[in-house]
Amino acid sequence: MLSGRTNEQKRALVRPITNAVTSTLMVKEEKVKIIITEMEPKDYAIAGKLIMDTGSNTTVASKQNE
Repeated sequence: MLSGRTNEQKRALVRPITNAVTSTLMVKEEKVKIIITEMEPKDYAIAGKLIMDTGSNTTVASKQNE
């Protein structure tokens, strides 16, 4: 995901992912590992174009709607 999310948003993200994995795969929470990889717009491309070159608004506010 593009960088800019708050720690609170990341916490809110990992809880439902963990719940989904534990209930689907029947594993303990301790076995679920999540790695959040953040990328800058200059390091992220979609359809052959860097995000920074698309004219997309890459501010944190716009990222809330991704």
